Amino acid sequence: MSRRPKRDQREQEFEERVVVINRVTKVVKGGRRFRFAALVVVGDRKGRVGFGTGKANEVPDAIRKAIESAKKNLINVKLIEGTLPHSSVGVFGAGEVFLRPATEGTGVIAGGAVRDVLELAGVTDVLTKCIGSRTPINMVRATFDALENMRTVNEVAELRELKVKEVRN
Repeated sequence: MSRRPKRDQREQEFEERVVVINRVTKVVKGGRRFRFAALVVVGDRKGRVGFGTGKANEVPDAIRKAIESAKKNLINVKLIEGTLPHSSVGVFGAGEVFLRPATEGTGVIAGGAVRDVLELAGVTDVLTKCIGSRTPINMVRATFDALENMRTVNEVAELRELKVKEVRN
């Protein structure tokens, strides 16, 4: 029995989405040198999501490096029936992302990089607003900041050493 089917199965575990590819130019004595920087988000649509960046002389190599980086930086997102437990604001640099839970059937109301992160995390209903810088890498990092700061009712009750009923009141 070979190990190849297991590797293929593991690779299919995550869905990958390229958010942005930047061409970076360096001017040197002989002319210009071009490199590519890729930002990729990976997720299983079940609450695990990660992002990574990669730089290389060719686009496919940059994307491959970014995917490897993203799989190392996975986080678990707390979901309640396809939406978030509560509102949250994530900040990175000059960019802020405001995430708010929505009722069933609303869909993912988000743009660009934030949409990619939330969809691959498995969020089906959410309202978002980007404030400040809209640079894709800043938006992704701010979204991850907001998702990491999420707490469920059980976690809040445990932190405060209360019962779940007492927290909800």
